[in-house]
Amino acid sequence: MSATLQRPPAGPLPHRRAVRLGPVSGTWTPRGVLVPLVLAALCALLVALGVARGDLALPLGDVLRILAGGGEGAERFVVVDLRLPRALTGLLVGASFGLAGALTQTITRNPLASPDLLGITAGAGAAAVALIVLGGGAAGGALAYVGLPLSALLGGLLTGVAVYALAWRGGIDGFRFVLVGIGFSAALGSVTSWLLLRAEITDAGRAQVWLTGSLNARGWEHVLPALVALVVVGGAVLVAAFALRALALGDDSARGLGVRLQLGQGALLLAGVVLAAVATACAGPIAFVALCAPQIALRLVRSPGPPLLASALVGAAIVLGGDLVARTLLPVELPVGIVTAALGAPYLLHLLVRRTREASA
Repeated sequence: MSATLQRPPAGPLPHRRAVRLGPVSGTWTPRGVLVPLVLAALCALLVALGVARGDLALPLGDVLRILAGGGEGAERFVVVDLRLPRALTGLLVGASFGLAGALTQTITRNPLASPDLLGITAGAGAAAVALIVLGGGAAGGALAYVGLPLSALLGGLLTGVAVYALAWRGGIDGFRFVLVGIGFSAALGSVTSWLLLRAEITDAGRAQVWLTGSLNARGWEHVLPALVALVVVGGAVLVAAFALRALALGDDSARGLGVRLQLGQGALLLAGVVLAAVATACAGPIAFVALCAPQIALRLVRSPGPPLLASALVGAAIVLGGDLVARTLLPVELPVGIVTAALGAPYLLHLLVRRTREASA
């Protein structure tokens, strides 16, 4: 009796349909299309509810009428100048965190690798707190619109570069990358605590609110940089989706598929760092969104790795939903970061327990 290995029949993969557009081809599943559409509709609904709900409640029909140019002056001020930029900032920041988390988790092949745990948001927070505490009045007034976000952006970028350089040993190992990032996160957290201890009470209170992650008082000046970063960096990442899927298969498989491994890893990690740093600069380090969104999207789409578009939409839905809950359902209005932390901390424990069981099995 003998057994022979047979090649699978040529043709499309089971449950996947081929799409070819000129020299570009790929596969898709009905779930991979339906889930992003449902998530996009959910985000649109949450934006509408975020604009309509508040101390001055407005019907959705009136919101659409005001956005079309109607309404009284006071209503237009509330909708166009106060609530709409806050909702759009939440949408863009959440999408950036979700996409950054999908990038880092795919490249390191580790579900715990997110900008939160890799120290990137901690670096942005430490730089911003340093400006508030050490800059004195320089962080207030007009400079608050430029100096604070710019400081947070530079802090996040420098931390990402430092973690990448120290984790480099002829390549990127996911476990080593996460360990170095956790070390940076702890060290920068200590620096932030030391700065808060020596700060004036008003500066410490202002820094603590920013560190929690809040969409309060977000205006159009926060929408524009988040939109530019998401469109430019996110668009480039979607174009490089083939390289990302190849990297998820492992280093040897990626090389076999013709991917320039080190260049691809470095470029995609830089994209994730930029997205996380810009999002942190616009709204503060909103906790656990980058960690949870890719894993939730992965289970919704049932894909082998975190899907990019669905991860971004899940991140946006988490931030928009968390801000709506924190602003309208709780007895006292809270920063959105407190709501996401309350939901994300148990999920992190679940991931740690699951990884421990897999390692000991």
